[in-house]
Amino acid sequence: MTGPAEQFGGSIPHAYHQGLGPVIFEPYALDMGERLPLAPEMRVLETAAGTGLVTRALLARMPASGRLVATDLQEGMIGVGRAYVGDDPRLEWRPADAQALPFPDASFDALVCQFGLMFFPDKPLAIREAKRVLKPGGTLLLNVWDSFDRNSFARIANETLVQLFPGDPPPFFHTPFGYSDPATIRTLLEQAGLHDVRVEHVDKVAVSQSAEQFARGLILGTPVVTQIEARGGVDAATAVTRLTERLGELGGLTPHRSPMRALVATARA
Repeated sequence: MTGPAEQFGGSIPHAYHQGLGPVIFEPYALDMGERLPLAPEMRVLETAAGTGLVTRALLARMPASGRLVATDLQEGMIGVGRAYVGDDPRLEWRPADAQALPFPDASFDALVCQFGLMFFPDKPLAIREAKRVLKPGGTLLLNVWDSFDRNSFARIANETLVQLFPGDPPPFFHTPFGYSDPATIRTLLEQAGLHDVRVEHVDKVAVSQSAEQFARGLILGTPVVTQIEARGGVDAATAVTRLTERLGELGGLTPHRSPMRALVATARA
């Protein structure tokens, strides 16, 4: 796979986990865990597992006889995830491309993907792969971010980059917040042969100890930091300072609170 997902290397996974993990990802990870259908000896695959927030939520719900394989394209993300989740006899970590899963047909009872679909260059292929490795009747559970209009923190982050780099703003945030049409997602899943498709909006609140911590996560914990470095003229520290000010206006400086919305899709193979 080529694309933004491959840019989550170097120091980014640690900054991502510390600055964004508890703020925007954990609330939805807990939601995903609660949606997982439970059964004895269940086998679950997680794609785009990142630093293990959903992994941990799934393990908290799964029976002792269950098995979870957590995968991600980035070894750096997996490394942080291993340390965060810790040892568990039910868990296996593996590097894997969601568009070319290294598993036999009908291997899993459920497949879970949090905020990964937006980064897959070939989304129909990724969903076909998900369908292939699911057992008949197995569950697909995924989520994506809603648009900038429903996630003001992301809109403000993007606007800040436009102000700092008016001629050539870093484009990263358009990827995670640019795939949010429920009808498009429903069609994508149905055309892959999935059925009982349901897409719903889920509102949460992003809560951070400070607007600065959140700003550091949004800048240093995403490929935005490398896009800023590539352009020059303005450094990442300046971007963090400017974004902190804007986030403070949105939801306070210490602590920071701002609304967020995702779309959650469920389907059966």
